[in-house]
Amino acid sequence: MSGPAFDDTSAPAGAGTVARPGGSVQPGGAASEVGRYRPDARHILLLGFMAALPAFSTDMYLPSLPDVARDLHTSATAAQLTMTAMMIGGAVGQLVIGPVSDRFGRRRPVLVGVALHVVMSVLCAVAPWIGLLVGLRAGQGFFNASATVVATAVIRDRFVGADAAKLMSRLMLVIGVSPLFAPSIGGLIAGVWGWRAVFWALALFGIALWVVVLRTLPETLPEQRRRVGGLRVAGAGYLALLRDRHFVGLALLPGLSFAVLMSYVVGSPFVLRDGYGLSENQFALIFAVNGIGLVASAQVNAALVHRIAPLRIVRTAQVLMVGLSAVLVVLGVTGAGGLPALLVALFCTVSMVNLIGANANALALTRHGEVAGTAAAVSGFLQALIGGAVTPLSGLLGGDARAMTGVMVTAAVLGLVVLATATPAFRRTRERDAVLGPVA
Repeated sequence: MSGPAFDDTSAPAGAGTVARPGGSVQPGGAASEVGRYRPDARHILLLGFMAALPAFSTDMYLPSLPDVARDLHTSATAAQLTMTAMMIGGAVGQLVIGPVSDRFGRRRPVLVGVALHVVMSVLCAVAPWIGLLVGLRAGQGFFNASATVVATAVIRDRFVGADAAKLMSRLMLVIGVSPLFAPSIGGLIAGVWGWRAVFWALALFGIALWVVVLRTLPETLPEQRRRVGGLRVAGAGYLALLRDRHFVGLALLPGLSFAVLMSYVVGSPFVLRDGYGLSENQFALIFAVNGIGLVASAQVNAALVHRIAPLRIVRTAQVLMVGLSAVLVVLGVTGAGGLPALLVALFCTVSMVNLIGANANALALTRHGEVAGTAAAVSGFLQALIGGAVTPLSGLLGGDARAMTGVMVTAAVLGLVVLATATPAFRRTRERDAVLGPVA
């Protein structure tokens, strides 16, 4: 196994420190600029909106999926492909943008990427047929991936361990707010001006974000820490990451928990609106309530990470997700309890996502601070790729509650398998600490 062992408890974030094997802190290295950038609430909010750009691009558009299918004379599965294309585009974009941000710093890649997100949004707004819209959504995902990669890398430039997990939770808090408001806003815009107007709104959001990034985001990767080289150096960085089995396992977990979330996100408009006959506003309200679960779990996680080891939180939440999603399948197959029981089980299952993703991501990035952008890209790539791969599955399997819940439980079980086999989360304490430091 390559890559350092790490301690997922809190690491000091004072000036001139960097995490070393076993969780010790040594002078210099990847965190040598720590202390010059202590993100206040304003910057945390900015990083959150950067990380949430793909989520906003998804959630505002989500209520329009049935309308897109009708207006462009295509199927529900083809309409869902516009979601898949954006995620796959985002996955590829992160692989490209991660090493670029390690080479040229954090500010320039995000400014270019967000500007091109605006261009893609405008083109999506005027797309005349579904094939072109799918391609443009892929481009939109590719370019707005820059915001997610840079937001994550900025945190790793400055923090490790529980401190990083806490800030990741704050990002998840902002991302979790997206389901509270974005579908309602998107539904309102589409209801008044049509689904194409949603993309004009996304373009305006991108313009506003670009201006704020330009004016307020500091450069957290000084020139002396940037990686010099081209494709060969980038490839060597990716190879080193992929050789680290524990990094790969931890990086897969956010993607598999995200797959559970995306199975719900993409399947729920058809399950709840078509299957249960809910109106657009009723659906948006339910979506917002589940968003509250995401927000609450992010807040809980931020409060817990300095009291309970992040790996222990991941382990507990993953087991709970499997159990809750299994209940969800039973309800989806049998119809027991009707819509209320299904909604309660959905709320509880979705609430586990941020308890897994934020902590697993922070632990993975802690192992490779010297290539934080590249490591963030791998984690983001896996998350977007897995999420994109599962989005059409519920539609292909029938688009009903059975299909949606079946995909959700499958992703949850796969996450538990990865956690048990590719990380030491379930090993005896002494053996686990030998690999990761005293984490539980």
